[in-house]
Order: sequence, then C-alpha cells, then structure tokens
Amino acid sequence: MLKKLIFALSIFSLAAHYLLLTTSSAQPISSTDLINNAKLYDGKLVSYEGEIIGDVMKRGANAWININDAENAIGVWVSAFLLKGIIYTGSYKSFGDKVEVTGVFNRACPEHGGDLDIHAQLLRKVNPGRMRPEKLNPDKRNQAIILLGLLISVWILSRLKRK
Repeated sequence: MLKKLIFALSIFSLAAHYLLLTTSSAQPISSTDLINNAKLYDGKLVSYEGEIIGDVMKRGANAWININDAENAIGVWVSAFLLKGIIYTGSYKSFGDKVEVTGVFNRACPEHGGDLDIHAQLLRKVNPGRMRPEKLNPDKRNQAIILLGLLISVWILSRLKRK
C-alpha cells in the first residue's frame, strides 16, 4: 500500500513538474490579444509578460500589481510571497522589473468585482528594473538663465529709476 502511494505521488509530482515547465516556457500572450479575445481565454491558464508599473498594493497575503507590455496594462492578483524579488516598479523615477506571469485569466472576475484580471500562479523576473536617469534639458536650462538675467535686469532698472 505504501509503495503504491509513493508511486502515485511521484507520478503526480512528475506530471506537475512537466506542466509547470511547459507552461512557464510558453509564448507570452499580448495584452491586446487577451483583451480582444477575452471570451476565448476566460478561465484558461495564460502566460503574460511586461513591466510592473505603479504601486504594489498588498492585501494581506496577496497583492495587486499592474503589468504593462507596452500596449496595455493588466491587473494581476498575486501571492505576496512571489513578489519577494521585486525591487523596482515603473514610475517617473524608475524602470520597473520585467516579469513573466503564468496564471488564470478572468474576463470578468467574480472575486474582484467583475474586473478583467489574471490570478498568478507563477511569477518569474525576466529583467531587473533600474533607476531612470534624470536628464537636464540644455534648452530649458538656457531659457531659465536668460529669463533670470532679464528679471535681474528689470529689478536693477526699477531700483535705479526710484533713486
């Protein structure tokens, strides 16, 4: 009996391992394809890749993240445990970590008020994010210097005119 149980568990773990490997190596689906063909993908396991943008909104043991694939952004409900390696989220000051999410796509999620979302089962960081270098526009700097010079000239002339 114990041998049969061990055999069944090993077969189950091999099958689960195979499914996870084939799912995680699947070609990611674009957000446009998911949105335009929502009925086709509803309730199915999908792979979606993009940059994490905005804030990570923790809700107990889970969190909401928004992933943008340069076309659209899709909300992803994910275990907070899977987000441990996430450092950067896309904003004015930084480029977000690029991730691949595998999970169940919901056209109108009953758990989350009918929103279109993905319930992530796996999250893999594809590329790390980084701080966005702030560039000083030389034209704007020169205009500011010219305007400051004009302001000082007007101030000096008004002071001289009063005397």
